[in-house]
Amino acid sequence: QVQLVESGGGSVQAGGSLRLSCARSGVASCMGWFRQAPGKEREGVATIAIASGTTKYAASVKGRFTISQDNVKTTVYLQMNKLKPEDTAMYYCAARLSWDGCLLTTDFHDWGQGTQVTVSS
Repeated sequence: QVQLVESGGGSVQAGGSLRLSCARSGVASCMGWFRQAPGKEREGVATIAIASGTTKYAASVKGRFTISQDNVKTTVYLQMNKLKPEDTAMYYCAARLSWDGCLLTTDFHDWGQGTQVTVSS
């Protein structure tokens, strides 16, 4: 079973930056970052295919957020720039073993505990 440990959340002013990390133990074909704000549904933010490095982004973060992985492909990052108050949410890392296209709508099987991101105006 895959274990995921997120870190890097915090509080920042609008326009600032944060980098989230997700350390993975176990095998995965795809990893993603999701977020959920209070009273809202969970939203897919970005995904990365582990083998190819192919990435996909939600329209709301495209051009501001970047998902990447380290050289040994066990840690995934989410670099968040030009943060807005509407980016405030709990951010979760997720992984999936079997290949299913690695889309924002992919059904991920393993989830981290989440890390809070708060952006103040």
